[in-house]
Amino acid sequence: MAVQWQRLWQPRNPMFWMMVGFNALSSVCGWALRALPLNTAGLLVVGFVALLNVGAGLLAAWVLLRTEPKEPGGAAGTPPPR
Repeated sequence: MAVQWQRLWQPRNPMFWMMVGFNALSSVCGWALRALPLNTAGLLVVGFVALLNVGAGLLAAWVLLRTEPKEPGGAAGTPPPR
């Protein structure tokens, strides 16, 4: 079974926006880990939240890859296959 990467782009699907949000929050956590002077507890908490967000973002991407797009044309703006 080949992976259909265009299934990730489903802006009408709420799971798409959850995936985007999780990945954005992971980026913010990564920035905070490097830029802010956190103590050990802060590093552990922010690092744990970052890892949770990565896992949730990967899970959301996996769900998007396994579900059919809701609109008949597949991903938004693409014509149906012939």
